[in-house]
Amino acid sequence: MRKNVIRLALCAMLLALCVSAEAQQAKKIPRIGYLRFIEIPVLDAAFRKGLSELGYVEGQNIHVEYRYAGGSAERLAEFAAELVGLKVDVIVAGSTQAIDAARRATKTIPIVFPVTFDPVESGFVASLARPGGNLTGLSTVNPDAAAKRVELLKEVLPRISRVAVLRNPTNSGSQFAVKETEAGAKQLGIRLQILEARSPDDLEDAFRLATRERAGALIVIIDTLFYSQQKRISDLGIKHRLPEMFDTSQFVEAGGLISYGANISDLFRRAATYVDKILKGAKPADLPVEQPMKFELVINLKTAKQIGLTIPPNVLARADKVIR
Repeated sequence: MRKNVIRLALCAMLLALCVSAEAQQAKKIPRIGYLRFIEIPVLDAAFRKGLSELGYVEGQNIHVEYRYAGGSAERLAEFAAELVGLKVDVIVAGSTQAIDAARRATKTIPIVFPVTFDPVESGFVASLARPGGNLTGLSTVNPDAAAKRVELLKEVLPRISRVAVLRNPTNSGSQFAVKETEAGAKQLGIRLQILEARSPDDLEDAFRLATRERAGALIVIIDTLFYSQQKRISDLGIKHRLPEMFDTSQFVEAGGLISYGANISDLFRRAATYVDKILKGAKPADLPVEQPMKFELVINLKTAKQIGLTIPPNVLARADKVIR
């Protein structure tokens, strides 16, 4: 009898150890859905860098499901639904179009946006301090920055009276950026000419219209489509001798004239911190939307020379970076 009791006890211990080992092996690796309207390698790399800095290694302690829609709204919606079906732990939506698709697909899975114009006006969150739903992330909303871009153009081109603004109408957030730009332009007595481009094929016509209407400069409202066409937009500005203003430095590095705004790559890197907090139990509703605190002024003197423009010394002196 005693031997049977000992044998049963040993079996029970072995069973418990096996169950414990299997439970550890079956420990779930977090799965992230990464949803983009268009693939932009430099931004995707910045997000991966953010994960790496927090100790995440893809394939080991985290898995990322990448979905790129190639500029198709239909595919974006399909991919959003697919990620929901995979029961990912978090969806990172890398553009306004992706945010719209993700929030239509789920009301429960946390959604992190690395960048958006005005998440409150867009209806993504209840407030910056208390998002209140399943979305949170980072925003570039800052009326002062939009006004500053117009002001900088006025300093570089004192006689300017008309400025063209290029936006992608399929990006609902761009209307808020245009509104902020209009407010800044009104204070300086500058009229705006709103141009729209839904695809790369529309860019040439937009620049022709700006030239025909004698716009003195062009402000480009950041958009995933335009981000993928940086070099072409910069080249068109040089071709039409049209000074261009952007809100991120990557365009200037690609040949644009001036940028004033937050570092978008850095915003994508910092989006990883939201993913980390959510995986550790935080709720999107309680994570405040972060706004950039530092704005960079970058100037490309090579481009200025190509279009026959002299940048005033007082503007150059304030630049964070000058490309010569």
